[in-house]
Amino acid sequence: MSTDDLPLAPTGGCGDGCACGAEGDLGDEEYLECGLDPALAQLLAEAGLDPVEVEDIANVAIQEDLAHGVDVTTVATIPEEAVATADFTAREAGVVAGLRVAEAVVSVVCTDEFEVERHVEDGDRVEAGQKLLSVTTRTRDLLTAERSALNLLCRLSGIATATRAWADTLEDTKARVRDTRKTTPGLRSLEKFAVRAGGGVNHRMSLSDAALVKDNHVVAAGGVAQAFTAVREAFPDVPIEVEVDTLHQLREVVDAGADLILLDNFTPGECAEAVGIVGGRALLEASGRLTLENAKAYADTGVDFLAVGALTHSSPILDIGLDLRDAE
Repeated sequence: MSTDDLPLAPTGGCGDGCACGAEGDLGDEEYLECGLDPALAQLLAEAGLDPVEVEDIANVAIQEDLAHGVDVTTVATIPEEAVATADFTAREAGVVAGLRVAEAVVSVVCTDEFEVERHVEDGDRVEAGQKLLSVTTRTRDLLTAERSALNLLCRLSGIATATRAWADTLEDTKARVRDTRKTTPGLRSLEKFAVRAGGGVNHRMSLSDAALVKDNHVVAAGGVAQAFTAVREAFPDVPIEVEVDTLHQLREVVDAGADLILLDNFTPGECAEAVGIVGGRALLEASGRLTLENAKAYADTGVDFLAVGALTHSSPILDIGLDLRDAE
C-alpha cells in the first residue's frame, strides 16, 4: 500500500477523556474513559481490542521503562523544542500486528499533538526495509516511547508471522489453527489479537467464557463422562470442550453431548478414525505432536482445529526498528 493512499492522521492525548465505546462503537450510550484520541480508540475497538486496556498496557510499559523518572540520555542530548519523524521499519519479512498499539504507546508519552502516517495495516505481509508507520512529533517523546512501542510491536508481529505460516499450510483444508491460554500475563488480549491478524482463530479468552475438561478434571471427577456431566449441569449454557486420550473416551463424551472434543496426542490415523466415529456430532481439535511439517497431514483427517500453544508462548519476534529523520 502506498503512502499516498494513507493520509496523515493527527492524533495525541485527548485530555479529560474520550468516548470509547465498549462495543467498538463510539456512538454508544455507554462510554469507557480513556486518554487516547477517539479515532485511535475507534480503530482499536474495531480490531476487537479494549482501548482502555491498551492504554493501561501502554502506560505500564512506559512507567516500567522510566521507573517514574525521566529518560536521562534523551533529556540531556535533545533540545526540548526539537521535532523529528520516526519511521517504524521492518528489518525482515513477516506479517505485522500491533501498529495501533504502538501508536497508543506514543500517545501516552507525547506532550504535544503528533501526526501519524500509516503505510500498512495489521495483518499485512511486509518485506525487509518496508516502512510500516511514521510518527512526527517532539524528538524527546519519540525516543522515550521507542523501546516500549517496539517491544509490543515486535512481539505481536512475531506471533502474527508465525500464525500466518500455519494458516498458509492449512489453506486448502477446512482446519483452522487456533491458539491456547499459554499467553504472556497481562498481554492475552493483544497476543490473541495478533493470532487473528495472522489468520488464526482464538480459543477461549478466559476460564469463564467456555469450559475445557482436561485430564486433571477427569481424575478429580472420577471419569471423563462424569466430568462433562458435572459441567453441563452446573453451567448449562456454557460451551464445553473435553480433552480425550483414547478413542474409548471419545465415544463416551460424544454420546454425552460434548460440543467440542480435543484429541490429545492422537496420530493422524487416530484423528481420522475419530472423525469417523464422531460423524459430525461435535467439532474436533487436534493437540500435541503438531508441527508445521505434519500440520497438513493432521488437517487432511477432517479435524476442525489444530491447537498450537507455541503461537503465543514460543514465537520469535519480528525484527522491527525505528529510524529517526528530520521532520518535513
